[in-house]
Amino acid sequence: MPVSLLPALELSLDLLCCPTCRTRHLHPDRGALRCPVGHTFDIARHGYAGLLTGTRATSGDDAAMVRARDRFLSTGAYAPIRKAGARLAAGAVSEQATVVDVGCGTGYYLAGVLDQLPGARGLGLDTSARALRSAARAHDRAAAVAWDVFRPFPLADGVADVVLDVFAPRNPAEFHRVLRPTGRLIVVRPTARHLAELRGRLPATVTIDPAKEQRLHRALDPFFEAAVTEQVEYPATLTRLDARDLVAMTPSARHVSRADLNDDGSLPGQVTVSVLATAYQPR
Repeated sequence: MPVSLLPALELSLDLLCCPTCRTRHLHPDRGALRCPVGHTFDIARHGYAGLLTGTRATSGDDAAMVRARDRFLSTGAYAPIRKAGARLAAGAVSEQATVVDVGCGTGYYLAGVLDQLPGARGLGLDTSARALRSAARAHDRAAAVAWDVFRPFPLADGVADVVLDVFAPRNPAEFHRVLRPTGRLIVVRPTARHLAELRGRLPATVTIDPAKEQRLHRALDPFFEAAVTEQVEYPATLTRLDARDLVAMTPSARHVSRADLNDDGSLPGQVTVSVLATAYQPR
């Protein structure tokens, strides 16, 4: 039985182009998307479109990471980060905006932006099939597509009013290409103080490069200039399960032993959440 097209995905088809031949106007055809040339891409029964071709990306979140992320984000511990991203987006574009979330994960941050822009539509890109199952249903105006941020996006030029990048890899040239000249790129990244208590207790967790800001500036500067930056920093109280999920939802989960996660003394009851959120305008 053909998979039905979710309304949000149907409303996003005009943004997409065929990743194989770059032609516009993908159209639904018996549970798939097809381009005018005939290239065909499956629509998963969970509602997202699988546009990835060739060798699949291997860095996407697995099922355990996605479950941990869902549980942790549902506590509201990162709600101020979500609000900051949504505030920057809402302050820069109209309510009828098109928002593209690159490395969208489960769609948590994209949904926050759409809540602040009642007439906007969203499209999330991610490599993780497990995360995309959630992203496709994170908001009734959000669609989801399987894609690798390091490849040219399956999007037409100048279709986005906002490109959202929260704790995700970046592709500045593609961000610039798909943004309208009046659009905004919103990048949220950790400071050196982010989760410092966790890294102090679990040395195997992934560290934050002290030159991260300089590298970000060098990468973005040819394409964007910063318009406004907000620092979001606050203490977050964690239960033991929260702390375990916080580790398990990140790449650090691959480096921390199960014994450490089960050791109450290894997990802090409070961490510092510290991020920078910047809205950039295209050059």
